[in-house]
Amino acid sequence: MHGKGWVITGMILFAAIAAFPFYWNWVGEDKPFPKLEMPEKARACVEKTEFMRANHMRLLDAWRISVVRDNLLIYTAASGKTFEMNLHKTCLGCHTSTEKFCDRCHAYNDVTPPCWKCHVATGVSEEGDAS
Repeated sequence: MHGKGWVITGMILFAAIAAFPFYWNWVGEDKPFPKLEMPEKARACVEKTEFMRANHMRLLDAWRISVVRDNLLIYTAASGKTFEMNLHKTCLGCHTSTEKFCDRCHAYNDVTPPCWKCHVATGVSEEGDAS
């Protein structure tokens, strides 16, 4: 076989590149999960905490599609409880400080959600009082 050395070199290079994320995760620094300030208003969230941590962006995207395209305004949670599909009234009604809740997690995960391009948290102060 001609070029046997190139094939073996290519395979080794491919394996090194494919394994790089695993090596990077192994040697990278482990950042502690940020301390989030939970809402003082002790209402239940629309779904369980584990679900919201993993899927809140998918849920918000589904809400956007339901409200804008299908004109559906009510969300029925897994628990059977109903909520208005409204970022300001439902989510920001409890999570009044994006700096102390949303932004800490988004910074930890190095993501910039597109929510705030359209939604501005007007009328909600740091203490959660309507202004």
